[in-house]
Amino acid sequence: MGVLSKHWSRIAVTLIPLAFALLHASGVLHIGVLQRLDDIIYDARLRATMPGTLDERIVIVDIDEQSLAEVGRWPWGRNRLAELSDTLFDRHKIALLGFDVVFAEADESSGLKRLRQLAQAELKDQPGFADKLNQIQASLDYDAGFAKAIGQRPVVLGYYFTSDRDGRASGVLPAPVMHKEHLQGRPIKFTSWNGYGANIEQLAKAAPMAGFFNPIVDGDGVVRSVPLLAEYKGQYYESLSLAMFRMLVGLPGVEPGFPRDRFLSRSYQGLESVVLRQGQKTLAVPVDDRVATLVPFRGPGGVGGGSFKYVSAADVLAKRLPEGSLKDKIVLVGTTAPGLLDLRVTPVGKTYAGVETHANVISGLLDGKVFVKPDYAMGFEVVVLVLAGLTLAFSLPLLSAPRAVAASALVLLGLLGLNFWLYLGAGLVLPLAAALVMALTAFALNMSYGYFVESRSKRELANLFGTYVPPELVDEMVKDPDSYSMKAANKELTVMFCDMRGFTKMSEKMEPTQLQELLNSVFSRLTNLIRANRGTIDKYMGDCVMAFWGAPVETSGHAYLSVKTAMEMANAVRKINEEHRAKGILEIGIGIGLNTGTMCVGDMGSDIRRSYTVIGDSVNLGSRLEGLSKVYGVDIVVSESTRKLAPEFAWQELDKVRVKGKEQAVGIFWPAAPADRLDKDHADELKIWAGFLKAYRSQDWDQCDLLMLNLQRMNAKKYLYELYSERVASMRLLPFDPEWDGATNFETK
Repeated sequence: MGVLSKHWSRIAVTLIPLAFALLHASGVLHIGVLQRLDDIIYDARLRATMPGTLDERIVIVDIDEQSLAEVGRWPWGRNRLAELSDTLFDRHKIALLGFDVVFAEADESSGLKRLRQLAQAELKDQPGFADKLNQIQASLDYDAGFAKAIGQRPVVLGYYFTSDRDGRASGVLPAPVMHKEHLQGRPIKFTSWNGYGANIEQLAKAAPMAGFFNPIVDGDGVVRSVPLLAEYKGQYYESLSLAMFRMLVGLPGVEPGFPRDRFLSRSYQGLESVVLRQGQKTLAVPVDDRVATLVPFRGPGGVGGGSFKYVSAADVLAKRLPEGSLKDKIVLVGTTAPGLLDLRVTPVGKTYAGVETHANVISGLLDGKVFVKPDYAMGFEVVVLVLAGLTLAFSLPLLSAPRAVAASALVLLGLLGLNFWLYLGAGLVLPLAAALVMALTAFALNMSYGYFVESRSKRELANLFGTYVPPELVDEMVKDPDSYSMKAANKELTVMFCDMRGFTKMSEKMEPTQLQELLNSVFSRLTNLIRANRGTIDKYMGDCVMAFWGAPVETSGHAYLSVKTAMEMANAVRKINEEHRAKGILEIGIGIGLNTGTMCVGDMGSDIRRSYTVIGDSVNLGSRLEGLSKVYGVDIVVSESTRKLAPEFAWQELDKVRVKGKEQAVGIFWPAAPADRLDKDHADELKIWAGFLKAYRSQDWDQCDLLMLNLQRMNAKKYLYELYSERVASMRLLPFDPEWDGATNFETK
């Protein structure tokens, strides 16, 4: 305390930038340069971490300069838009169509209105005129034709909100997705407007799904975010990107997402997320205090930006694209033509097509990669400022110049590291500029005060700053790993289920930490064998490990490698048991099931957690075979499909079984030894066993007894022979069954 009191004036000087930073963070004193610096940091970080890859799921049909030159100036007749829609759905089989344009007025370009007037006035007495008009008026009603083209199809129309003195409104709004009572009286700061420009009633009825395409323009004129929901007269409407995403995933309901923590939910009045609910399934999309999300830009944008494929609307209409080239694509119709005024200033480009901002949001929602500045950003910033500021204020006066530099550098690196970790790991965009400027200013003031007030020499100060190198922004960031997408595919693979037995008894006699250490040790040895043989660890489930061969790297000999691994694992467990016997520890058993077949492999799971895994009937059969190892007293049970692909081993057939969920009987086998290492005695035993099975399936019980006698002389301790001796004894009591196929039925998993 004496040392601190000695330096109280220097501490007070160091606290000055903290005070200003706290006033800015709490909103009492707005410092524009800090806000601008935060925007610069965000923009630079965004550009450094953009994937820069093509999202093949989304295509932008561009009303570009070429289209305007070929088709005509905008707006086009709705007959053209009907033709465009029909071509996209019928010729190219697209999955979803969204319009980043609004159809606010009826299309009278066909002249139908004037013709009807003539039929009722000047030409009403003209013979045949009215009849001819009746014949052709359907083809001249462009709005009806467009409505027919988009009706009963996955189409999302666009519209916009406005704010002006008159609150003008035109067209028909879609149904709101959320009502005020859902907010439980919380004062959520939704983006709000008092007018709108929506689609005409005829089109709104044909395609009732619609979303607004208004972005949020920041104070510097840059579009960084879009509202997911907006308020109009106490009702809440969804954006174009959210509407398209909801249609893609089955139109889940929209609910407000309040904090799940009970204490926080009582005191926190903001909205944490927008929740999409469909039955028991939910997806929470995080939002900021304006119920908006930052646009997860993939690249610089535009036709040559490499983020999304651009297709000229003229090429679609002229059928210059190969048929089906857009199959199953999400299509957005928008414009890059400068004259149509839909170009925005964004962090990644000064002339960025508005339609591509929606494409980026849809892409981010599909990938579960949405960045947001949370409503609690202010509180977070205040806490960080206080911790960092007080650390510097009470440590710098006590440190020598080199150590003060090191301490300041550590604080700066901590601020940067925490901020970037939350950005990359949790998708949170939190303020950083005030903390950085505060730390740098606090350091500078502290050193300056020491130089001027405490008579530090000019050379010492120069040396201090000469040795100080401020931290720089990271130029390039490592991509997030749960973001890779390995597209699911059906492949022929071999799956392994390995269950270790005996750990239940051990758990009754060992401390949890001892059991954990033992389990980890065994898993490590078995895992090393799997990986040494090019196997992929799928997951650990208690004392069971699941692995597969043949993916992601294709391996022609996956069946052979899986059997080789299983035999090595069985030998490893035998060695482990030798160690256990020496230490007086209970021995463990092992059961392994192997099956080869067609499986679906890929990156699967929820938006929160994903894993590279396999699913399918072939996987289920592998799991069933592992359970059968206990029945037949062996450590490895292999299906017939795996055995056929691994002729390098000598096999002993165990049985034909019909497991739960399978109608077809499956042959199961045990790998006796590598074929080139099989000794004569073992080979003779397998030959006699094959004869026994033949007699068993022929219901020749006398021959079975004779052959079993020889087998038990050769291997008296083998449980398999004891099992079949009991089966033969039981079967003798039954009459001959000509329908019996020799298979054993198992009704449990």
